[in-house]
Amino acid sequence: MSPSFEVPLWADLSGVVLGGLQGSAFAYAMRDSRRIHFLGVAFIGILVALGGGVIRDVLLEVPIAALQQPYYVPTAMGAAFVGILIAPLLDRVTSAADYLDALAIAMFAALSTCKALDSGLTLFPAVLVGTLGAVGGGILRDLMLGVPPAAMEIRSLYSATAIAGSVTICGLAAAGVPLIVAGGIGAGITAVSRILAIWFDVSLPEQGAIRRRVVEGWRRRTR
Repeated sequence: MSPSFEVPLWADLSGVVLGGLQGSAFAYAMRDSRRIHFLGVAFIGILVALGGGVIRDVLLEVPIAALQQPYYVPTAMGAAFVGILIAPLLDRVTSAADYLDALAIAMFAALSTCKALDSGLTLFPAVLVGTLGAVGGGILRDLMLGVPPAAMEIRSLYSATAIAGSVTICGLAAAGVPLIVAGGIGAGITAVSRILAIWFDVSLPEQGAIRRRVVEGWRRRTR
């Protein structure tokens, strides 16, 4: 691979905005069960907005963009507080927070993978960085709220769609497609596959179910 790519500021900030809106909407939906005040909701929004990018930059051992540029933190704060204002509206729309999440993980998966390739990483490390950059903010959100991390649950192919987008980007880059184009295609695949998984309630099989099938198949063959 010979990628040449620099993360556009507008694209990175778009991911920050989507993450901030989604984080606030998610925390707002749990305000009663977790007894969260509005500053706590805003904090979760900021955490989701910046978490994935910070994890990406730490893994790549590059300066953390959110702390180097003056735009990231104010953008994250603004998106989080806007998320608080529109959260009651989003709460009335089924899966609205999940749709925002789909767009956010698509953006962060694409940007993180492209940045990893531009840093010289090969396929598997680049996919790892892309996936963790995509779902890292959501993992931090869930840990702070004390709920099972969505990236590890069977529901809606959460992390699987990020992996699919990251692998697509690496494959296209290896074929000579410019990273900016490969990133756009990979982001589209992640977003569309995640939204379709939400619509049709597609999920990965539970580990216990896989084990039961293996054991039952083994018993049938040995009878």
